[in-house]
Amino acid sequence: MLIDAQNLYKSFGDTPAVIDVSLAVEPGEIYGLVGPDGAGKTTTIRLLVGAMQADDGEVWVNGISIADEPDRAREGLGYLSQRFSLYEDLTVWENLRFFAEVRQLPAGEWRQRSLDMLEFVGLSDFLERRAGNLSGGMKQKLGLASALVHQPQVLLLDEPTGGVDPVTRQDFWQLIIRLTKEEGIAVVVSTPYMDEAIRCARVGFLREGRMVVEGRPEELLSTLRGRVLEVRSPRVRTLRGKALAQPHVEDVQAFGDRLHLRLTKADDGSIVEELETSLRNVTDGDVQVRAVEPQLEDVFMALVESEA
Repeated sequence: MLIDAQNLYKSFGDTPAVIDVSLAVEPGEIYGLVGPDGAGKTTTIRLLVGAMQADDGEVWVNGISIADEPDRAREGLGYLSQRFSLYEDLTVWENLRFFAEVRQLPAGEWRQRSLDMLEFVGLSDFLERRAGNLSGGMKQKLGLASALVHQPQVLLLDEPTGGVDPVTRQDFWQLIIRLTKEEGIAVVVSTPYMDEAIRCARVGFLREGRMVVEGRPEELLSTLRGRVLEVRSPRVRTLRGKALAQPHVEDVQAFGDRLHLRLTKADDGSIVEELETSLRNVTDGDVQVRAVEPQLEDVFMALVESEA
């Protein structure tokens, strides 16, 4: 394992932030920490990078204890925080040079690596542009290049696509996927976005500091397969209470202009027919009910309710 964390605890005063969290990530694997704001994602990332000291538990980076040998362990880590933390008055190239020299990399080593990383993230044409004049997405790409300049074995990303546009999010994830394939880096990424979590090899759902469940996305989705129905109607908001009152309906969640109904059991086809007939009486027939594949949002909501 490139990163191995066991039984991490962290509290701020009387408030627990991380409670008995464990995870392990192999080379070439993307591990997603998923959960709402306040779930403990950022604190967990900071414990993994050694920016915070755990109250209990241990973290190893490629077999090196971050508590016992923090400097040596961090040599194998790259870290990108939520907020842009580079120097805005320095150029793109000057930022990379600064972080390379902080890492005490020889000039003959970091120069070519920096050029390669800027080409990799699509910033090779902006060497002389001040970081403060970059767009939000370009700043995140510069942050990624800076985190990679010393060729880390483990990359820790704390909500790296927050506040950027959908196209930049897509580009950023393509870069992460390429890194794992081409350089064998182990990646731990925190995200509130389920469409990003589905890209991870494994996902850990955090809630109130606890790891609720961990597994491969396909494994997690299989727990609800056959139990999710979609309802579409121009009057979808008025249908929620009516749908929740139906037999075999365990929960109802709004997904934009539609509802997702979670059933108590897998549908054999009869439940769809019963629901459609019942709901048509409310909407004068303008309603469609169909079975759909579950999404990670469905799984997460089911987990949250089971923990409540």
